Amino acid sequence: MRLFRSLTLLLTLVAPTAFADSLYQVEMILVRQNAVPAVASRPAPEDWAAGAQPISADSQRTPALNAEVEKLRASADYSVLLHKTWQQNLGETSSKVAISDGEEHYGHFPIEGTLDLKLGRFTDVNASFWVNQFSNDGLVSASERLQQQSHTKNGQLNFLDNGHLGLLIKITSLTAPARQQAPDVVPD
Repeated sequence: MRLFRSLTLLLTLVAPTAFADSLYQVEMILVRQNAVPAVASRPAPEDWAAGAQPISADSQRTPALNAEVEKLRASADYSVLLHKTWQQNLGETSSKVAISDGEEHYGHFPIEGTLDLKLGRFTDVNASFWVNQFSNDGLVSASERLQQQSHTKNGQLNFLDNGHLGLLIKITSLTAPARQQAPDVVPD
């Protein structure tokens, strides 16, 4: 019996902790890499959002990566297509949001896509975006697509490279205590 108690205690110490849903800030920057030739894909599908929830107006936040955006805009190597910041709950269950920008034409936007996020030791990111061009009658005539999956480290700026399109993303906990910086001088 004593062995079972010890084994149970050992398993509780070694087993990974469950990640409860917590509030996070997500900031993303969609860029076109101008030095890489654009690759045309099939036009965006009619169900591009596929069950994803749109970001509500009350969850949108003020961007923090404005200095990075200005550096990108100052460079001839990149074009900033979209910069958004919002807060949402993340946990062990996948959470998919729909993101769009520009004037809607028959259910499509110039920029549209989804981010599917799942919290774990790292955050699993599944990004799917289309940069659309429209014909004179308002239908999608051509699209560029970013489809990328990655394990990102929270609190750090991560780059998801997809050739001519790329995504900078930073996912920061709004509930975890801030990490303290090491002092410049260690006291004696």
